[in-house]
Amino acid sequence: MHELKMKVRDYECDLQGIVNNANYQHYLEHARHEFLLERGISFADMHARGIDAVVARITMEFKLPLRSGDEFVCSLTVKKENVRYVFLQQIHRVSDGKLCLKARVDSVCVQDGQLLSSCKELEDKLFG
Repeated sequence: MHELKMKVRDYECDLQGIVNNANYQHYLEHARHEFLLERGISFADMHARGIDAVVARITMEFKLPLRSGDEFVCSLTVKKENVRYVFLQQIHRVSDGKLCLKARVDSVCVQDGQLLSSCKELEDKLFG
């Protein structure tokens, strides 16, 4: 549904010379935000109206490490499951196409602190 190409920067790696596991969440989040912006969804605009899309759960499966200078593609699809907007994401290394990470990110919408069963704005722009 969406792909974003990125490159590992030196400071994202740990002493082992591989990307520190916390940085994968940044990659995933950046890809989701770019995807949503392309569909006209602004978290700032939603927040100004009292609606916040928040992460409820993240599950990541690390397959192969990325290293400094590696180019990679973060891809995603999204589906609705009950109150959750589920982003299924993958990171593939560009040089060989190998899968480095699989993730599932469950998001929900809250309005003024209350869980919403759905968010019309998101559903219209995501699933149209």
